[in-house]
Amino acid sequence: MPTTRDYYDVLGLEKTASADDIKRAYRRLAMKYHPDRNPDDAQAETNFKECAAAYEVLSDTNRRTNYDRFGHAGLRGTPGHDFRSMNAEDIFSMFNDIFGGTAAGGARGRSRTGVPRGYDLETEVELELEEVLTGAERDVEFRRLDVCQACDGSGAKPGTAPTVCSTCAGNGQVQQAGLGGMFRMVTACPHCGGRGKVIVDKCSECRGQGRVSIPRALMVKIPPGIHDGQAVRVSSEGEPPAQEISPSGKGIRGDLHVIVRIRDHDQFERDGDHLLIALPVVFTQLALGAKVPVPTIDGNSAVLTVPTGTQHGAIFRIDGQGLPNLRSEKRGDLVVIVQLVVPKKLNEKQRAILSQYAESEELDVLKKPPSFWDKFKGAIKGG
Repeated sequence: MPTTRDYYDVLGLEKTASADDIKRAYRRLAMKYHPDRNPDDAQAETNFKECAAAYEVLSDTNRRTNYDRFGHAGLRGTPGHDFRSMNAEDIFSMFNDIFGGTAAGGARGRSRTGVPRGYDLETEVELELEEVLTGAERDVEFRRLDVCQACDGSGAKPGTAPTVCSTCAGNGQVQQAGLGGMFRMVTACPHCGGRGKVIVDKCSECRGQGRVSIPRALMVKIPPGIHDGQAVRVSSEGEPPAQEISPSGKGIRGDLHVIVRIRDHDQFERDGDHLLIALPVVFTQLALGAKVPVPTIDGNSAVLTVPTGTQHGAIFRIDGQGLPNLRSEKRGDLVVIVQLVVPKKLNEKQRAILSQYAESEELDVLKKPPSFWDKFKGAIKGG
């Protein structure tokens, strides 16, 4: 499906994304927007086609190169995937990674042990930066497909049963010639959708799908130190195996992935486990030295000793006042950048004192000060 949106934006990726990143992003979004999961949802269908178009380009090395250089204009007149240039293992691997099966007709949606496995689901929660310090709990509400109780997942009207598909003779698969006639592919039967059976009288509750969408709510614990974009996996809160694999839903449920988004803070900036803060100070504090209170993420304050003659933009570290590491729980540092605040108005006494000082002031303006960014990088790296 043609689109004017940036393909990397469609898949939620940076331009530096690897081939595996592209494959994983497409698989996740394809499952999220698949029409079977979003019946009568035109926007979901549009998103699904848009993701497929983006994947077709970005997963092809030559087309991706042209797209990176020239944008959509670089794709004009270029063909899609050339499967003839790929070896069989590459083709089978691609189908397995994206669709959960193989081009040779392997068990779609099965775990490595061969047990049917359902789809994973994804949702998002938002945290304040302060909650990264302590961890948090969130009530999460989402919808998932579950086995229809009226027909026990068969999709057939209670009291009836599906009939054997005449197209695939109940196998659920048919053979099709590949591009260029180089190989033959075993694909799901287009008539029965891979089920091997056809439903004549459909269940009124699930409309023959064997699955119904139900609301689900649960509480999720977010650990301290989590980063924006990371996910908390809640085991077995996804969907049951697909109807064509396991009508009754027996097998392994998928998981729920709760993506964490962290709101921007009005005082602190995050850099890994460290926190950065700009601290306003006045001229006398820099010139004479001072002990200055610095806000900390826990709502308290730490005392920063500003040495005599400190320059605007100087950087200090306060150990252990950053955020906890997700694995070790050791807290990072608070990096303080002092910023000189010049008063906009002076009273007569202040003006007189500063005027007197100005008469005795000497400053070597030709001396090159250290680069601010050099100091900043050194502070972050612990130099």
